[in-house]
Amino acid sequence: MRCLRTAGAAAIRRPRPADEVEFIAAARRSHDLHHPWLAAPDTPEAYAAYLRKIRRRDHAGYLICDRATGAIAGYANISGILLGALRGGYLGYAAFLPYSGTGHASAGVGLVVEHAFTALGLHRLEANIQPGNEPSRRVARKLGFRLEGYSPDYLFIDGAWRDHERWAITAPA
Repeated sequence: MRCLRTAGAAAIRRPRPADEVEFIAAARRSHDLHHPWLAAPDTPEAYAAYLRKIRRRDHAGYLICDRATGAIAGYANISGILLGALRGGYLGYAAFLPYSGTGHASAGVGLVVEHAFTALGLHRLEANIQPGNEPSRRVARKLGFRLEGYSPDYLFIDGAWRDHERWAITAPA
């Protein structure tokens, strides 16, 4: 499997149609871990829609894999990619069980950030995190994201408008 980048136990690569069965199984296995923070694609239709979305010019998607086995340990997306004067996007990420808490997510998200700043030529990434989602906040802090603000009723998730903290990182000068 061709990886875009590797670090420690983690690697990142692009999702493929052939990943459907493994990805859906991981999403279903991790439903309680992610709820109510996010809903990973957990049906063939949702996974196909996910692949279509990340192929658009304003989106990018990555699988975080265990480097030793190639198993899918999580995923990360960049949405709302804008070029021009902003050169930024919105970063989302999630670990799958049994890899939650193993360092795969932070290593993999770090690889996605590095890829975004180099290969994609972005300057800024913003991660919007619900205040109670401590695992995602830990990843953001560990990677050097800074807390920039608070947005009440920011995103509609799991049937309700949810408050979010805005965390951001910019490319090294």
